[in-house]
Amino acid sequence: MTKTQEPAEDTCPLVYQCRLPLSTSTVNHLADVLRRRLKAIRSRLRILPPGRIALIVLAVLRYDQRLADMAGGNNVSETTVRRWRDELIALLAAQAPRLDRALKKIAERGGEVVLIDGTLIPTQRRTGRADRRNYSGKHHHHGLHFLALTFERGHLIWISAARPGRTYDISAARHDHVLAHLRAADLGALADLGFRGLDNDIRDPVIAIGFTATRARKITPGQKDANRVLATGRAPAEHGFAHLKNWPTLTKLRTNPARAAHLLRALLVLTNLEVNR
Repeated sequence: MTKTQEPAEDTCPLVYQCRLPLSTSTVNHLADVLRRRLKAIRSRLRILPPGRIALIVLAVLRYDQRLADMAGGNNVSETTVRRWRDELIALLAAQAPRLDRALKKIAERGGEVVLIDGTLIPTQRRTGRADRRNYSGKHHHHGLHFLALTFERGHLIWISAARPGRTYDISAARHDHVLAHLRAADLGALADLGFRGLDNDIRDPVIAIGFTATRARKITPGQKDANRVLATGRAPAEHGFAHLKNWPTLTKLRTNPARAAHLLRALLVLTNLEVNR
């Protein structure tokens, strides 16, 4: 019996079109970023124009498309699509604001309060003891912890580096010196009980956390009302996370923690382009 590697005569790759729910301004912004990069490194034109490359990368990020499928539909190799994706993610991540600059910008605009909160981005479970650090007992699955600052209206303004899923919010805030940056910018912050103990200055507190009951002392009706007001003020922080997690590629990360921070910051830039347009 003779085996052959030739495909059947009636088989051919099938290509379909789908709608990308993003604005034209976002695609143009990403294409302009790539054009400036090519001009800076004096590179030749790519196999596809920058606008087409931007569209392919956005489709990968938005729909979490397999790189091989996107490569086959555009007559390029999978390695080429991967290189385009990593290059544009790095360029976008470089546009994400640093913590001190983001707070300074808010203060210059007349802002007084920001919202601080942490979130867990699910990841694939890996074998071995090294992955135990990524297991979150609070959420009961593996993931990476990120700390974020949100404007009063729910727009994300800064996101931290990736940390193991078992990291506490207060530990991440101390590592990033969030309290010192808030004092330097003369801004306050609203936070949940996970940040209790971060700001122990009774005379001039910066972070408003709320009241909690203990076995020996119950909270008063006035403190309950204060907690409701604080919860109402913190609600936009969840809206900011919802906008960010609207990217299906964050449903379950399949990248290593070192690249996860660049991916989140790149998606932060794209999210703000979509929300603020």
